[in-house]
Amino acid sequence: MSNMQHTMLTGSEGIKKTILHGGTGDLPKFITGTKVTFHFRTQLCDDERTVIDDSKKHTGVYPLVSKSMRRIAEGKDPVEWQVHTCGMANMFAYHSLGYDDLDELMKEPKPLYFVLELLRVQQPSEYNRESWALSDEERLKVVPVLHGQGNKLYKQGHYQEATQKYKEAIICIKNVQTKEKAWDVPWLKLEKMANTLTLNYCQCLLRMEEYYEVIEHTTDIINQHPGVAKAFYLRGKAHKEVWNEAEARQDFTRVLDLDPGMKKAVKKELAVLNMRMEEKNQEDRNKYKGMF
Repeated sequence: MSNMQHTMLTGSEGIKKTILHGGTGDLPKFITGTKVTFHFRTQLCDDERTVIDDSKKHTGVYPLVSKSMRRIAEGKDPVEWQVHTCGMANMFAYHSLGYDDLDELMKEPKPLYFVLELLRVQQPSEYNRESWALSDEERLKVVPVLHGQGNKLYKQGHYQEATQKYKEAIICIKNVQTKEKAWDVPWLKLEKMANTLTLNYCQCLLRMEEYYEVIEHTTDIINQHPGVAKAFYLRGKAHKEVWNEAEARQDFTRVLDLDPGMKKAVKKELAVLNMRMEEKNQEDRNKYKGMF
């Protein structure tokens, strides 16, 4: 530790800061939106200097901060896990942060040793920000871009990748929507955008044969907005795939009431449904014939 040039004590908690290696070159401009990438390592102050976090491999409130760091490293929203309740309340509700070593540290806080190494500083124009790091204005700008990317991937048959684009766009909209008053004009505009994306997402799920999830998402939309014909249409298709004949017929009838322009598409779906039910009934008859 011979190169420690500077140690200072900050606050009554006794935080010691030591500069191990000074930076070289001009001091970067830190404007709003600047991205700072650093390597960090956290160790216990024991003889072995046990490492609890190392950003290259993957107290008090440190465990909560660390959880956010780990989520960022995993490419997740650092605060999404505490959206419904604050981090503390969330932890008390579930008694766990989802990482055993952090839970241990929460129960028994210890002095910690942090090593931070600044790797790079990027101006806002030099990198693509993750959606959780955007302002509301930027989120709304990125939605049509994600929508377009999702549509392109869907056409190419990359359904899994398309769902990711739609999902990210929906999260952007929902984040902005929480700031609006429910059922007011701006809120409804965002709701309409989110529903369109959710239905595109459901079209991917149909191709991926995730029928029950389609039923769940479309039912959510129908409960809130009973006039969305496409929601009934996609739910009808999902019901058809899992042999829910009555429900499928009911949904397709509703589609025709709401949008007579979809008559051709519905007719095609009903023809397939009739054929399937006929085949199934024939199978059942053969099965019972063998029984008696």
